[in-house]
Parts: sequence; structure tokens; C-alpha cells
Amino acid sequence: MRIALYSSKPYDRDSFSRANARHDYDLHCLEVRLDAETAALAAGHEVVCAFVNDTLSAAVLERLAAGGTRLIALRSAGYNHIDLDAAQRLGLVVVRVPAYSPHAVAEHAVGLILALNRRIHRAFNRTREGDFSLHGLTGFDLHGKTVGVIGCGQIGAVFTRIMLGFGCRVLLVDPQRNPQMETLGARYVELDTLLEQSDILSLHCPLTPATRHLINQPNLARMKRGAMLINTGRGALIDTPALIAALKSGQLGYLGLDVYEEEAELFFEDRSDLPLQDDVLARLLTFPNVIVTAHQAFLTEEALTAIAETTLGNIAAWQTGSPCNTVTR
Repeated sequence: MRIALYSSKPYDRDSFSRANARHDYDLHCLEVRLDAETAALAAGHEVVCAFVNDTLSAAVLERLAAGGTRLIALRSAGYNHIDLDAAQRLGLVVVRVPAYSPHAVAEHAVGLILALNRRIHRAFNRTREGDFSLHGLTGFDLHGKTVGVIGCGQIGAVFTRIMLGFGCRVLLVDPQRNPQMETLGARYVELDTLLEQSDILSLHCPLTPATRHLINQPNLARMKRGAMLINTGRGALIDTPALIAALKSGQLGYLGLDVYEEEAELFFEDRSDLPLQDDVLARLLTFPNVIVTAHQAFLTEEALTAIAETTLGNIAAWQTGSPCNTVTR
């Protein structure tokens, strides 16, 4: 079985090599992103393994199918980047990793909250330059604050438990209720109530047509003045230009992003010697109350191991006709 692993980094190659010891597949690790031009590199590979910023449009899928690909193995939970109608039309099976380490992403979201609140990023830079003053570094106690969580799946549930452990009041928005969260003390409310009452808002919902730009100018205006917004979900959950106006006016007090709507051409690569061409991201990075990380919330040893093992397990199950984590329209 030949597998083309697109957008593979050293940590992907390490984790997949370890997981492949049980399968002995013919893994071809490709550093390039999958798109209409690089799809030709998958010719002769029955399986293409793609990541979140790979392009899986109808045109790309047609080229993959023409080259002999029969299975698209997504090494991600989200699948908004693949044209499922085209995949079905072409007879391509699509599988994904529905859960790898919800703790990894949830803990990263908490890390962003703590860093923003206590200005750890600013304090780090100050002390390295010999400035040991504390002016402008005042934070607030998390205990007693209201935290809004949009999306209470596996990651949102772990995040909720952590924030309850800090002594926070947690409000939830999700079309499907999790009774365990209510037992722990969290409360389900309407979106407007969550926006109006939350001191901190964290996004953990999938990207769908209904959630695209969920955080837009009107909803930012509904939030508490000076509130904190955290996004470790998908970049397009937020209308990014609207953030700039909210930050400039002080309506939004803190912003932590691990994802960005236009990240595909930027994230996962070292571009430190090149001018930043994205004017919106460049403007965001000028704010002292903004932290942007480059889609690293998933990046723990445990998560990488789970992703590799689940992906190769999906391929093995598909090969034998056993049940696997298939994505359907």
C-alpha cells in the first residue's frame, strides 16, 4: 500500500514512522502542500494523507482519482477543506481522525488565557532587556470570572472542566447538550446571553456554513467591553477585519488566536526572512494585547501519536473492509 503524506514536517515523519512499524506501509513523506499542481506527485498512490491546510477541491480530487488514489485519509478532525460531493462522485472514500488529544487543544487555549491575562509575553521581553518594572502588567483573578464556551464537544468539554477548576462560572452554547457538563456546574444558555455575560469567550465549535464568521461586528459589539476572545478552532469562525476595529476601540480587551482565516499560505513554514504580505495579520500583530500562535494547539507528543495511529488504523480498516472513521455528506 503506497501512501502519499502531504504537508509532512519532521514531527509528522517521526510519529508516522513509529506508528507504521505495525503496518509496514510504503510511506512517501512530501513537505509540499497538496494543491492542483502538487497533486501529480500522488500518482500511483492508493492513499493520500492530507492536513488541514491542504487543498481538496473538486479539481484536486479529480487529479488524485485519475492518478489511482482511492482513499483520502485526513489527519485532522475537521473536514471543511474537502469537497465531499466531489469525493462521492469520484468514488473516493474519506476518513478522518475524530479525536486525538482534546487535552492538547484545550490546554493551549488555557495557556493563551493565562499569557494574555498576566501579560507573560510582554514580561518575558522586558526582563530579557533588563527592564524589571511591573507597570502595565496588572492582570485579573480568573476565579469568579464568567467564561463562555461555544462548542462543547470533546475539546470544549475538557476546556470547561479546566475552567471550572479555576473557580470560573462557565456558560455553554451547543445545539447538543452534554448532561455531564451541567452536573459539574456549567450552564447552557442562548448565544446572546453568553456574549453579554462572558469575561472570556473561547471557540471550540466546528466550521460550518452556520458558524462561518460567527464572531462578527454585531456579535463583538454584544460582548462585554474589554472581554477576552480565544480561538483554537478554525480561523473562519471569526471575521478577522472586524477584530481590528474592536481592538482599536477597546471593545475587545484581549485576543488569543491559534488559527487564522488566511493561514494556509503562512502557517507551518519559516517565513522570518520575508516581508509579511498579509496586511490584516500584520495589523493584528501590532497590538500588545494580542497573541497569535501558528496552529500549534494540537502539537503534543500524545496528540501526534494518536493522529498517526488513528490515521494508519483507518487505512488498515478500509483495506480490510472493516468499519473506520468515514466522512460522509
